[in-house]
Amino acid sequence: MEKRFLLFIFLSLVILTLYQSFVVKPVPKGASGARTAATTPTQTAAAGSTSAPTPQMPATDATQPPKMPAPSEVAAVVGETSERDVTVETPEIIAVFTNRGARLKSWRLKRYLDQEKHPQELVEKQLPNEPLPFTLRTESSEANTVVNNALFQVTGEPSGVATIPFALEFEFTSAAGLRAVKSFRFNPSTYFVTVGAQVAQGEKPLTPAIVWGPAVGDVAEVSRYTQRPEGLVYAGDKVQRVDAKAIATQPRYDGDFKIAGVDDNYFMAAAIDLKNGSVEYRTVSVPPPPGSKDPARDLVAFTIVPHRPDAPIQFFAGPKDFDVLEAIRPEMTNAINFGRFQVIVVPLLRSLKGVHEWVPNYGWSIVVLTVIINLIMFPLRHMSAKSMRKMAQIQPEVKAIQDRYAKFKATDPQKQKMNQELMDLYRQRGVNPAGGCVPMLLTMPIVLAMWALLQVSIELRGAPWIGWIHDLSARDPYYALPLIMGGTSLWMQKMMPSTGADPAQQKMMMFMPVFMTVMLAWLPSGALIYYVVTNIWTIGQQYLTNYMIGPPPVRGPARPPAERRVKRIANGDAS
Repeated sequence: MEKRFLLFIFLSLVILTLYQSFVVKPVPKGASGARTAATTPTQTAAAGSTSAPTPQMPATDATQPPKMPAPSEVAAVVGETSERDVTVETPEIIAVFTNRGARLKSWRLKRYLDQEKHPQELVEKQLPNEPLPFTLRTESSEANTVVNNALFQVTGEPSGVATIPFALEFEFTSAAGLRAVKSFRFNPSTYFVTVGAQVAQGEKPLTPAIVWGPAVGDVAEVSRYTQRPEGLVYAGDKVQRVDAKAIATQPRYDGDFKIAGVDDNYFMAAAIDLKNGSVEYRTVSVPPPPGSKDPARDLVAFTIVPHRPDAPIQFFAGPKDFDVLEAIRPEMTNAINFGRFQVIVVPLLRSLKGVHEWVPNYGWSIVVLTVIINLIMFPLRHMSAKSMRKMAQIQPEVKAIQDRYAKFKATDPQKQKMNQELMDLYRQRGVNPAGGCVPMLLTMPIVLAMWALLQVSIELRGAPWIGWIHDLSARDPYYALPLIMGGTSLWMQKMMPSTGADPAQQKMMMFMPVFMTVMLAWLPSGALIYYVVTNIWTIGQQYLTNYMIGPPPVRGPARPPAERRVKRIANGDAS
């Protein structure tokens, strides 16, 4: 039974991994369909809120980028005569705007570094034909062309590193009466920028949509276990992740959103607390550098469509750091994809950070936390090992009973006699058939929670351990940790008490460590450290348990059921 249980757990993990990697996430019913043309009153959002009538926009295909015409000079009443960059620096970010169109050219995070150890860039720079963040799109294509290429007048430009809240203002007025104003309000202690945009043709106001374009182009190592950029829609109490297939089916969502934007494994660019608005998505393919063998990267572009022309929109462009998001609002932490075991993952994350305060290396912090977890689970594993030992001792008798009834079908009443004999045998030997399964099952949520934690924690991104492990969020470059994990798993398998499984099943169980080694070879190093330390601990605990309970007693051949009944009657058990 123990072998079958372990086989069940193994196959469950494989199925769970394949499901999360390859199964298409269903698109919820009730959200609006794919549309970006002029609309009637919008449908209900994923959260079920009803939106107001959508402003009339020019008919476009949401799956295609807005056409950006070549820059053209327009006679200006208010504006500047030459293109220039405007740099904004706070303790957290370095942002670069261009006065051409009052758009964002660069948004770098000072506390998070890329592979070249430079501040992490969140604006994609490899796609020159794509719109820059904060490009505007109104119902007038002529106004769009002028506004996004005009040279705006800039006021409020900060000098040095800003430490108090401030506003950066861009203004343009053409000789033909087209007026556009953009304001960017910064809080230096956060990753927020509040964007206000007003466009009017004479006395007629136009409602601008804010185009971000391709978002969160993190070029760190991407593996099968790393979340790719995808849409993130958080409405009501539901978080929905929109991948490329879902975007092809439904590129637009309407309603009230706590978060509407794009995220990847570690970073997010999104509108926050968008009331009565829409978000549109499209996929963008980024070709690899010339001569590179890397595959093309798929990014997701998004556009925010407010349903009120005068409503400022707050954008967050920063890390999916639990403490950062929780400081904004506790529910913002739902942007981190902790999976189904979030209730366990969050305490584990707090524990990891607590250990790191005393052990200033995240690799060794994982080792210490793993030891603490295994100490807590020691009694459960000890109980399981003792129960497995008892089950192994009676396997010859169990096998003898099963063999006598092997010729009967499962529906035959004789099978009930077999089950009764087995229960009598368990009762006589003081064995609980589930005694080895239940303690092991209770440890599985912790294992899966650590799996999730060590794959999505931004704290491990770029964090070194020892020797060749320079990034705990990346795979082991020499595959040493996967091989150690496979070797210790094989050792553990051989140490397990034999429960009389058939030879084919025994071969399958011995093949499991090899299969798991291949499947997890690209797992982030931080997660592999946890599994390696857990395996080593389990081996040591098994030796200790064997010493504590002593060697298994030597029993003679299995006695027939009639003899066991005579022995029970002689002992006074007539039941």
